Amino acid sequence: MSLNGVRWVDIPTIRGEGCVSFLQKGQPLPFEPRRMYYLHDIPKDVVRGAHAHKELQQLIWAINGSFTLMLDDGRTRQEFVMNDPTKGLYLPSGLWRELSDFKSGTVCVVMASLEYDEADYIRDYDDFKAYVAEQEGK
Repeated sequence: MSLNGVRWVDIPTIRGEGCVSFLQKGQPLPFEPRRMYYLHDIPKDVVRGAHAHKELQQLIWAINGSFTLMLDDGRTRQEFVMNDPTKGLYLPSGLWRELSDFKSGTVCVVMASLEYDEADYIRDYDDFKAYVAEQEGK
C-alpha cells in the first residue's frame, strides 16, 4: 500500500458549445465500476470519508466546485485539491481518505470498483494503522 498507486485520470471531454465529459466501459478507469455516488450540499466545516477500504478502488473528482482530499497510506499523508471536472484521482485500495473544505455548490462524484460492503471498510484510524502493519508483514 502506497501513495505511489494514486494517479490523476483525465476524464474525456468534448469541448464546443460548453463541455461534455464522460466515462465509458474500458476507459479511462483501471477498474470496471460497480457503483457510483455523489456528495453535494456539504457544509464547509464537515469532514467526509474518514475511512479506508481493504479491497475497493475509487475514482474521485469534483464535477463542480472544490474540496480537499487527504490521503494517507500509514506512513505518508498528501493533500490534493479537487477542482477540475476533467481530472479525477484514482485511489487504489488500502488508503485512508478524508474529504474536507467543501466550497459552496461543490459536487463530488465517486466511482467505485465494488458494491457497498460494510466489511470492506476500516472506520477507525488506529485499526487502519494496525491493518497497514499487518499487510506489510505479509
